Parts: sequence; C-alpha cells; structure tokens
Amino acid sequence: MNAASPLRILLVEDDELFRLGLSTRLQREPLLKVVAEAADGESAIELANQVRPDIVLLDVGLPGIGGVEACRQIKQQQPELPVLVLTSHSQKPLIEQLIGAGASGFCLKGIEAEALILALQSVAAGASWWDQRSTDEIRAAFSPKATGPARPDPTAASDPPLTQREQEILTLVAAGKTNREIAEQLNITAGTVRVHVHAILQKLDVRDRTQAAIFALQQGLVPETLL
Repeated sequence: MNAASPLRILLVEDDELFRLGLSTRLQREPLLKVVAEAADGESAIELANQVRPDIVLLDVGLPGIGGVEACRQIKQQQPELPVLVLTSHSQKPLIEQLIGAGASGFCLKGIEAEALILALQSVAAGASWWDQRSTDEIRAAFSPKATGPARPDPTAASDPPLTQREQEILTLVAAGKTNREIAEQLNITAGTVRVHVHAILQKLDVRDRTQAAIFALQQGLVPETLL
C-alpha cells in the first residue's frame, strides 16, 4: 500500500516572520507540504492557478485587494479548491464576508499547531472549520432574518449546516458504525472519516460520538430503519 501523498499547501501571509515560522512548523509534518508562498492577494490568485495546491491557507489581512477578495477570486476560478482563512478577529461582518467569498472556514491566529493541522486536513477532506469561539456569530450569519415572533429552531444547533458528506457520516455514527466501517461503506479512508467526525462534533457543539448520535436522533436526522 502506497504512502499517502502530502497535502500541498499554498501559504498566503504578508508578515514575513510569521509566514516563515508557520511554514517551518507545517513542513515538519510528513503529510503536509508548503508548495508556494505569497505575501498579497494578487500573488495568491496567480500562484493558486500556477501550482494547483490542494488547499490555500490565507491570511485575511493582506495588502492590495485583501484576503476576502482574494478568496472570492480564487473560488471563482477554482470552485473545488478549499480555502482556510487565518484571522486575528472574528466579528460577524467578517464571518459573513468569508462565507460569501466561499471560504471553507477560518482559524484565529495563535491557534495551537495541532489544531491548525487538523483544520487543514479537515477542510482538505471536504469538511468545514469554524473557530469554536465564533459559534454564535457564525450561526447568526447563517440564520435567516427574523420576520415574525421568535420561535425555536430545531436546526440551530447544527449551524453552520452540515455538508452532505457530514450528514451521511452522522447517520452512520448514530447507527453505531465505527470509523473503519463507515470508511468501507462510503469508499473513503478512515482518516477522512476521522476529520469529518471531528468537524461534526465541533459544528454540533458536542463532546463525543454518543452525544452526536443523540442529537441526530432528537432532530430526526437518522431513519429509524437504521437503528
């Protein structure tokens, strides 16, 4: 069995020292490889087309057109290329802009290296990643504007919404399947299942698979025939 190919990263950060430190740390991981670096949005767009990375790690505070616009243009040219944004703050207007630009998520600068690595792997596998401290802002950004009296929203706990793949995996988790069994059924790797499960737990704001399964049952996300 061949070893997994490294995840090819385009790193976009205008602070040279911060970029050097981040690149050095990421390169220490055997399954990560920084294939190109950029210091502004225009260069990021050009390099994304040239090197065809697996994922873009993009600072939002870039000179020139800025990180949000760079993300938007990258996604317009390569819709399937995931973009994970680095930012020093997480106000609702910024989150709304990132969502609109097509970002797969963001991490606050200062995030632990292990968490950033997991975020990169999760986003590259098709999941999304939103910093836990910004849950309320993200949910508000996704929620429709109120047009009448407030009422309970049974799906609020899962905002931002689960992707189709995450819904499939949550259903199988609730049915008692292991990561290996889920991987075999969906024809993906167990590692990919793991990063999806992590994203699901984060989105649902639950601690473990059991709580995720309980949530799925309570919200009617799991057909009774699977139980």
